[in-house]
Amino acid sequence: MGTILLGVFIFVSLINLLYFFSFFSFSTSGLKNKLHPNVPVSVIICAKNEQENLRNFLPSILEQDYSNFEIIIINDASSDNTLQVIEEFQKIDARIKIVNVQNNEAFWANKKYALTLGIKKAKNKHLLFTDADCAPQSRNWITEMSRNFQPGNTIVLGYGGYFQHTGSFLNKLIRFETLLTAIQYFSYARLGSPYMGVGRNLAYTSSQFYELKGFANHLHLRSGDDDLFVNEAATAENTAICFHPDSITRSVPKRNFSEWFHQKKRHVSVAGNYKTKHKVLLSAFYISRVLFWLLLASLLILQVYPRIVLAILGVKLITEAFVYIKAAHKLNEKDVIWLFPFLDLFLIFMQLAIFISNLISKPKHWK
Repeated sequence: MGTILLGVFIFVSLINLLYFFSFFSFSTSGLKNKLHPNVPVSVIICAKNEQENLRNFLPSILEQDYSNFEIIIINDASSDNTLQVIEEFQKIDARIKIVNVQNNEAFWANKKYALTLGIKKAKNKHLLFTDADCAPQSRNWITEMSRNFQPGNTIVLGYGGYFQHTGSFLNKLIRFETLLTAIQYFSYARLGSPYMGVGRNLAYTSSQFYELKGFANHLHLRSGDDDLFVNEAATAENTAICFHPDSITRSVPKRNFSEWFHQKKRHVSVAGNYKTKHKVLLSAFYISRVLFWLLLASLLILQVYPRIVLAILGVKLITEAFVYIKAAHKLNEKDVIWLFPFLDLFLIFMQLAIFISNLISKPKHWK
């Protein structure tokens, strides 16, 4: 029995290693010099009850060192002073255009409806999306993201990280999960199978949007304006990735586990609508991670070939450390990598709890 258990453990470990070897495609990749097309850009921000975040972060977008851009801010039926704040900024900067969305019975609390109205308002073909609680980490954010609209590229996947809060385990967990997700979607894209992007830092052309009839195929789902759109539209030929340090945005992270748990429930709830090949690959990755730790604990408790088991654990951790260190340096998340075995283990079982919770009750609103 012990030998069979060890054999299963070795098989699961090989699956884990295979995934992380594939992640080398992003972790070891370098930046490429690209000509800048200097295309006109429409930055689109959907804001629902974001008066304070707009005051704090909108200036960082207005200060972008880019010659030709407008900012479309969508007030998505806010109940606070979001609209007034936008109007105050508009008075001092004519590049700001306002889309004021009223609650619609058919599309109530549907961010995709609000975004569609914002996209229709945009005068430029090249669209760059972020959130109201996001701040570009450089005045060259628009420059670096739009630089990737090379001939044939209609989608650009960027990195949207979170601000660091010193001494917070939750903050490290959130940023580690964001780092791991980015390693995955950047690596899959480099391997020719892009499957998602994040709305905190995502760009695509209006022609790509209209070609797919916008969000029509998943408009009934409350979430997925970013990842479901990319999953449907992105191909090896039309998708570029951007991880230049100047292209990164940072968002305000959740401050307690309850808020983060609800946020992740919303994100995870749409994954079942990905293409079949992506669902299979992502599920196999997660299941192999769960089984690895369960089998590891069982083999060590039963004292089945403990030296071999610990040696396999060592190989796995070294391989993963290499990937995480390389990626964390690219995306400036270096402080989380030294805790990765603990964060990884905690995250695995948090994701299991989120999956079970979604089976019982799925989120109904984007905010």
